[in-house]
Amino acid sequence: MDIIRRGAKLVDRLVVGVTTNASKSPMFTIEERMAMVRREVDGVAGEIHVVAFDSLLMDFAEREGAKVIVRGLRAVADFEYEYQMAGMNQQINPRVETVFLMADVALQPIASKLVKEIALFGGDIAKFVPPAVSEEVIARVNRIGRKEVDARGTPVGGRCSVWRKHGFVLSGGLQGRPRPHGQCE
Repeated sequence: MDIIRRGAKLVDRLVVGVTTNASKSPMFTIEERMAMVRREVDGVAGEIHVVAFDSLLMDFAEREGAKVIVRGLRAVADFEYEYQMAGMNQQINPRVETVFLMADVALQPIASKLVKEIALFGGDIAKFVPPAVSEEVIARVNRIGRKEVDARGTPVGGRCSVWRKHGFVLSGGLQGRPRPHGQCE
């Protein structure tokens, strides 16, 4: 929301593109994510449109009549990836510029992957996401089931099939030491 609020001040019309990254396993469908974004941008100053897309970003930008893509950066690691992507995008469509905004300092460590992992282990995510999003994530985790591990970090209760079914693979991270990918099959 930080980048959306600030980006809306820079352009006459801000289009928030919602897509699914093939390398991620989203907890919500694209329709659900669009509804969340629409709800959260309601009341933000400026003309903001939330649009789903399933194409190259530059093709989407062209269809929407965009001259600028606003991207948020949290850390140096983000910059390396975004710099490479901006270069590739410029090769695809040199008529569209990429502008980077640094995330608010308080928001820089927040990543959706980590928020999802905290929620799946029953942690409090309220300080990382808006209240309504927190409620929806908690409801989804309650529906699909929390991840449970014993004191050694080993899955308990035979719930790995639930995690795998929903695209979650227990492989380390915030919950403890890394384990082999296939250990919980």
